Amino acid sequence: MNAAPRRHIAAGNRLGGSGRRNLHQPVEQDRARVLEIAIAQRSVRTFASGLRNANGLCWNPVTAQLWVAVNERDQLGGDIVPDYITSVREGAFYGWPYSYYGQHVDARVEPPRPDLVATAVKPDYAVGAHAASLGLAFYRGDRLGSMHDGAFVGQHGSWNRIPPSGYKVIFVPFKDGQPEGEPVDVLTGFLDDKGEAHGRPVGVAIDAHGALLVADDVGNTVWRVTSASNPSAPAAGAARP
Repeated sequence: MNAAPRRHIAAGNRLGGSGRRNLHQPVEQDRARVLEIAIAQRSVRTFASGLRNANGLCWNPVTAQLWVAVNERDQLGGDIVPDYITSVREGAFYGWPYSYYGQHVDARVEPPRPDLVATAVKPDYAVGAHAASLGLAFYRGDRLGSMHDGAFVGQHGSWNRIPPSGYKVIFVPFKDGQPEGEPVDVLTGFLDDKGEAHGRPVGVAIDAHGALLVADDVGNTVWRVTSASNPSAPAAGAARP
């Protein structure tokens, strides 16, 4: 949230991951979007739509744009559709449920809306299919080794993908306020050799000393991650059961 008298919240879709059901049911109204609340006016409006399950709302410190991490749809295969992180443009439509990752049509959805698909915005950066990216936090500093400018993403992990995806925290490098380069694994080790989860990352945040905090809702733990080269804090490491 920003400091202005307006606040932004995300409302995920309710009718499942495939979009096959009647999308015009009342339970879907004002869902799959980012809403803007004008506090003084006590009013709510749609800021951006077509975002199936947006999480981790935060502000890009370089561009001052709102960014989110988005969980995309299921039942199209193990490698699609990718979750993503993206800037959120005011008034923009991001595809759900009629298309994915821009203007790739989801033929399962009836009735189709080619008029909306034609306006769908392509997200900024893919972070892997079914990884359940739930946390997002920007970082600009020198307390975390080679990671100086970018965004951390907490990936809760897939529920039925083979092999599993997610179950880790990644760092996406940025340059001039935009993603650039491949993601880097930061915190891993949440799955044992049998594929059982002893931890699942959710929210991520930067503390007052520049360390990364990771909420783990299976391990019931908040992990604090620092650089091994930082003598004032404990070394970073993988989560252990």
